[in-house]
Amino acid sequence: MPDDIVPVVPEPEAAFNTGVADDQAYGASQIRKLEGLQAVRERPGMYIGFTDERGLHHCVFEVVDNSIDEFLAGTCRNVQVTIHGDGSLSVEDDGRGIPVEIHPDEGIPTVELVLTNLHAGGKFGDGAYEFSGGLHGVGAKCVNALSDWFKAEVFRDGKIYAISFERGKTTTPLHILGDLADPKRTGTKITFFPDATIFTITTEFRFEVLANRLRELAFLNPGIKITLTDEREDTKRSEVLFYKEGVVEFVRQLGENKVVVNEKPIALTGRREIELNEKKKFVLVDCVMQWNDGFIEQTLCFTNAIPNPDGGTHLTGFKNALTRAINNYAKANNKIKEKDLQITGDDCREGMVCVLSVKHPNPSFNAQTKVRLMNVEVEGIVNSLVYEAMMTFLDENPSVADDILRKVQTAARAREAARRARETVRKSVMSGGSLPGKLADCTERDPSLSELFIVEGDSAGGSAKVGRDRRVQAILPLRGKLINVEKADLEKALKNKEIQAMITAIGTGIGGGAGNDEGRFRLEKARYHKIIIMTDADVDGSHIRTLLLTFFCRQMPELVKQGYIYIAQPPLYLVKRRKREEYVQDDEELDRILIDLGAEDVRLRNAEDKVVIEGDSLKKILELLSRLSKFSEIIRRSGGNFETYIQRRDDDGNPPAFLIRLREGNEERVLYFRTDEELAEFARNNSDLKVFGNSQAEEGTAVEGVPEPVEAPVKTNRRATLVEIHAAQSIKKLMVQLAELGLPIEHFSSQDKPLFELVEGDGDNAKVHPIFNVPGILEGVMSIGRRGLEIRRFKGLGEMNAKELYLTTMEQKTRKLLRVKMNEENMVEADRIFTILMGDIVEPRRHFIEENALNVRNLDV
Repeated sequence: MPDDIVPVVPEPEAAFNTGVADDQAYGASQIRKLEGLQAVRERPGMYIGFTDERGLHHCVFEVVDNSIDEFLAGTCRNVQVTIHGDGSLSVEDDGRGIPVEIHPDEGIPTVELVLTNLHAGGKFGDGAYEFSGGLHGVGAKCVNALSDWFKAEVFRDGKIYAISFERGKTTTPLHILGDLADPKRTGTKITFFPDATIFTITTEFRFEVLANRLRELAFLNPGIKITLTDEREDTKRSEVLFYKEGVVEFVRQLGENKVVVNEKPIALTGRREIELNEKKKFVLVDCVMQWNDGFIEQTLCFTNAIPNPDGGTHLTGFKNALTRAINNYAKANNKIKEKDLQITGDDCREGMVCVLSVKHPNPSFNAQTKVRLMNVEVEGIVNSLVYEAMMTFLDENPSVADDILRKVQTAARAREAARRARETVRKSVMSGGSLPGKLADCTERDPSLSELFIVEGDSAGGSAKVGRDRRVQAILPLRGKLINVEKADLEKALKNKEIQAMITAIGTGIGGGAGNDEGRFRLEKARYHKIIIMTDADVDGSHIRTLLLTFFCRQMPELVKQGYIYIAQPPLYLVKRRKREEYVQDDEELDRILIDLGAEDVRLRNAEDKVVIEGDSLKKILELLSRLSKFSEIIRRSGGNFETYIQRRDDDGNPPAFLIRLREGNEERVLYFRTDEELAEFARNNSDLKVFGNSQAEEGTAVEGVPEPVEAPVKTNRRATLVEIHAAQSIKKLMVQLAELGLPIEHFSSQDKPLFELVEGDGDNAKVHPIFNVPGILEGVMSIGRRGLEIRRFKGLGEMNAKELYLTTMEQKTRKLLRVKMNEENMVEADRIFTILMGDIVEPRRHFIEENALNVRNLDV
């Protein structure tokens, strides 16, 4: 052994000093084994990617994907997605229904197995599914684990089976809820409420996000009908998604409101045989393309109807095939006149809308979120299929081929002209590293700590320069309105002084995403990692903000995708009362201020026992009452009476989970049921009512371990409407919280004598306001809060002085910013809106304005 190498020998255990505290020791006791779905709850990001709004909606898509798999198997035609009034969501299909019989190996109902055990499902063996998006056996059970409550209903064997869970653990075992009239009816209904301890940012589903993804699924699976319904009062609506032409119709819609080059989309389809597990299987490829006169490429990739925003081997194969086909056709037919004109892949895809869909019997993805396809063989399959089909199409359609080649050559010439224009800008403006004269730069040179405020007008820019934090905040005022880059060509846009100033200040250059063919855009050169648009809250300010967003999304899209672009949120109101001043962002926050102000001046006293509630406890009660009032409205709209509803709670405080509106002759009464069992018993004893929308079914197949319903004599001449109260669990929690704060609610509606008193002031001068119902508490406090209130509404940034602007809009500890996001989920819709609002064609813009005129919230007149 060389002299300079000294062997390392551990010292005896007693003398060995690790430098780690005793409570941080690493031994057998520190090794944990997570049981059941606990691993999902501990590390949700591993399974759904994020725990923000994206992860929340990903849960919906995991459940919907199971229904799509049933469609791909040829056993499903209808899917219904419903956002319920309490914020829960259900997905129902008419597929085969999850099996309910006792599993031979595990000894529990199969439906319970597949919803509670990771990597259990029907996607691992042969026969159940030829093509499937769900492959890992974790999708629906992840949703179960991350839900406050989760309920599955299965329609099989002429019966309705039900099972319930809370945070992944079974709470109500599988049981038969009722019988179906048609024994052939099958399907599954999943209803869940997301867990707020996991999704801490939001648990509110957005109709638009769901609609965009479900629309894609309807396009990619022609023949399926997907119905999306929002039952929430403020956003109530419904949309039916059904597309007979499938992907062709998808591409046509993506290109609407644009001037198309080829009127009819080019559809290239084919299949290749592969060997999988010593069996012959097929890979299907569906590629549809259409060019328009725009500059943006829009290629969407899917595998078994699952979106792959990061592309993968199918996208690589497509790009290579398309570039090769267009170049070879052009050269073979002597279509390129300029000898030095080189056609690149970017040129071939400029202004192209493409949907590339692959169906593979055993796809491999990079993760559970399936953002990238990894199957190596797919690249060659797509490459050969697309190249051969594209060459055949170009040869058989010479006039369309000429139109496409003209577009491609125009793109190549424009690329060269833009390069020359950029070089001119670089020499005239950027030479020597000089920055725009109007830019008030910051002293910090670390981009991750630096911010650039793009401010409307010199007046607001002056206030921002005076009030800013000079160390990390730079100010760039803009004069007038920016050029609309959606209409103007790039060469003209680059001559605009305001555009030049922004490009110079940001430092990245312009063009496609990082790593493109020419390296025109370099994200690492960004001088600021927060670029904040700060404009007035009027029509002109909104227009300037839209022009700026158009510029960033079209010419610096990577800044948007990386989350560098923000929108400042200046306050809408300044509220003054006595010595108290507060800046308020919106009307909802103003209501909270009114509650806080009112709660400061009053005490709530129970009229019966004179118990007093005040201070923070009163404010918390008012917040809970505000939420409870929304649930009471849900019960009212369902046909029930909230006073009666809460009186039907059981000894454990569980309110009814169902109500039935029962009509007998000209009279209607409402019946309440706390559990599935109570409802099932009523349905059996009143089979003529068709409680589940069906009459008594023929005898179904018995299932081991599941009790059979008891039949009853048939009655006639009555009708019943069943309503499931999805808000029951949420109402129970609110009631428990109110009771813990000293406000047990035994009565909700108005009574003959006061239930409570709001006491304003002290001693002999105290004013007592009698309250006859629970909603009156909130109304009374807000009324008192409005007294002596001075409200000032801000319209423009210029109405604030430098100190006000800094404290409300620029101070990092107190300000509010909106981050602009653009990802695969919203890219299609963003492109559509930019085209409508900022494009050349007027008619779609007029239609958009007419269609949304009644939805305007802030009208500037």
